Parts: sequence; C-alpha cells; structure tokens
Amino acid sequence: MNILLINHYAGSVRHGMEYRPYYLAREWVRQGHKVTIVASSESHVRTQAPAMEGAWRQCETIDGIDYVWLTTPPYRGNGLARVRNMAAFVLRLQREGARLADTLKPDAVIASSTYPLDIWPAHRIARRAGARLLFELHDLWPLSPMELGGHSRRHPFIMLLQAAENFACRHADAVVSILPKVRTHLEAHGMAPHKLHLVPNGVDPDEWRDAACGDAEGLPPVLDGALDTLRIQGRFVVGYAGTHGLANALDTLLDAAALLRDRPVAFVLVGGGPAKPELVRRAAALGLANVHFFDPVPKARVPALLRRFDLAYIGWKRQALYRFGISPNKLIDYMMAARPVLHAVDAGNDPVRDAACGLTVAPEDPHAVADGILTMLALGADERTALGRRGRAFALAHHTYPVLAQRFLTALAGEPSHG
Repeated sequence: MNILLINHYAGSVRHGMEYRPYYLAREWVRQGHKVTIVASSESHVRTQAPAMEGAWRQCETIDGIDYVWLTTPPYRGNGLARVRNMAAFVLRLQREGARLADTLKPDAVIASSTYPLDIWPAHRIARRAGARLLFELHDLWPLSPMELGGHSRRHPFIMLLQAAENFACRHADAVVSILPKVRTHLEAHGMAPHKLHLVPNGVDPDEWRDAACGDAEGLPPVLDGALDTLRIQGRFVVGYAGTHGLANALDTLLDAAALLRDRPVAFVLVGGGPAKPELVRRAAALGLANVHFFDPVPKARVPALLRRFDLAYIGWKRQALYRFGISPNKLIDYMMAARPVLHAVDAGNDPVRDAACGLTVAPEDPHAVADGILTMLALGADERTALGRRGRAFALAHHTYPVLAQRFLTALAGEPSHG
C-alpha cells in the first residue's frame, strides 16, 4: 500500500517529538508498504528542526520513510503566531496537493495533525488520487481550546475548527482515535458508527530490549548517585518522569510529600517544563527535604531511570474533557518498565485499572495521593513486583507499535472497525 500521512508536527528519532507518526510509518515500511510523511518545518515539540537551507520544500528519507518538509513561519506559544503557522501549513498543503497526488499516487491519505484544518487539502489529494481518506484524531479540537482555554464557540477561529471537524466526520472513509470514549462526540458531529477505529498511543519494544543491559551506566552520575543514596537510606522512591506542566498536577504530589515528610518516602521528579521553577520554589518554601528535582534525561535513558523507582506516579487535573478518555505515553513507559503505578485521575477510561498494575485515586487530592502511596508501600516488594509485571504484559499486548500499526492498517484497508 502507498500511504501519505499528513501531520504538521511529525517528528522522528532524528528530530524528536512527535514520535507516533514515525513509529507507525516505520512499522508499515517494515511490512513492505511505502510511506510518505508531509510535515511543517516548524514545530514547538521537536528538539531538532529539519534543515531547510532556504528552500520552500525539502525531502529526506529516514529509516525508509520519505519525509516532505514544507516551510512555515516560526512561532512560540499558543498565540496568533501559531495560528498563522497553522494557516501557512494548510495553504502550502493546498498548493502542493495536486503534485502530491500525481507523483505519490497514494492508496490512502491520513489527515493527522492535532488541529483538523488539514482535512480539506487531504480530502482534495485523496479525491484526485482515488485514495481512501482517514482522519486521525489526537485531541478534540475545537473542544479542547473551548473547555481548557475558555474560548467561545462563536469565535471565528473556533467556528472554522468546528467546520473542519464536522467535515472530517462526514467525509473521511474512516476515523482513527487514541481516545477510547470519543464515539458519542464524533457521531454527534456526523460520523457514521462503522467508521471509528481505536488505536491508542504506544511504545517501541526494541528500545526497551536495547535498554535491558547497562542500566547503572545509563543515568547521569548525579542522578545515579542520588538514587543509590536513597536506596541505602531505605527510602521508598516515588518517581515521576516527564514534563512539568500545569496539566501534570505535580503541585498535588508536593502537597502529598508534605503530608508524608515524616515517613521513609522520597519523591524523585525528573524532567523539565514551564511549571518546574514554581514547583522547585514551592518545595523549598515548604521545606520538603524528601523531594528531589533532576534535569530531564535522554529518551534512551528513560527505561534505566524508571527501573529505579519503587512506585511510578502520574497525576492529572480534574478536567471534564477527560470524559472522552486518555492515552498517556508516560503511563505506557511506566508499564514497560514493569513499575507499579499510582494514578490520580478521573477520566472516561483508566488503563491502570484495565491492566491491574497499580492503584487509582482521585485527582487533585493530596490526602488521597498520600494514602495511595502508603497503601502501595504496605503491599510489600513481591506484590508490587507482580503489579509491575502485569502492567508490562498489558503494554506488550496492547500498546507496542507493531500491534498498533497492524490495527491501523485494518482502517486503511477498509476492514470493519473495532472501536
């Protein structure tokens, strides 16, 4: 099959996030399919931008995947500059549509950007090439900026996004979503019931096999030494690895740490993000000697880090938008590391409960989080190890990219949905 995947923010192992398009494409290439990813030159989530060298259009091949980079203007944050960047990508895609359809001759076209506006040029390309059109839904737009950002449904940009989502629901041959409880929302906007396929986020199992050796050498010396010291002191290490943003509700974890300051529990937070300076300041103001902050570690070192945690923590804000479900990459990493998980969430689904790999408590409730930590501490090492193993088995069965890529192919091939 010849697959054209359009994702504004697509990354790669060479450029950094967003990884999902790369991993799915690599699996399809391994199965003998031809895959072209069209992406913007600018993305706020990549660590390395593609080398455009002044060109409007640049091509490169990574692990058998053909990338077409389209130049767009730079931006920072979520203001007008980002909207201008989105518009530039969609317009460039519109202008490139005939060329992409005629030269690539795709059998399937996937519109996959976080926002739905590229469904219109994707539809044009698919119609010209006689290809199937798929809409891949990551986040709900425009519902996310409405419910999280407080934007009015009558705002012109919100109305444009809603028109795009409605068009995708009605005109795509299939819809693939990472959100397991999204069906009613999409059907309300015109999606026929048979179109929905659920393909959650995943991991590359090869990266976890490669990381199986040399764990101790994998961590920066400062972090490695600190974890050794906590172990010698007999501390129960509650760990968090990832972005320190408002959505991660780490202030709740600090409040739980304050409640447990007299217990043999240490809190290790590894990562960076916009909320980290305030979290560090707050931990110091509260005198939390049991909380330890460290810089982010490279992606390849994450397995080595997670295996040093006695309990892995993931928390969320209480947010109505989560009624449509969640599929966090961080949680899948925790499962692959075979760590028991404490999950603070109220959502339409709960992967920790599905996998029976830990304990779920109410979000934004420090007492619930503290009680959850003490409950997991009281279980004993053998029982926590059993929880971790169940999580890893669940992740291997349901969340590896070879498995997910095959599920995605059923949608590409027009087979019956499994959503």
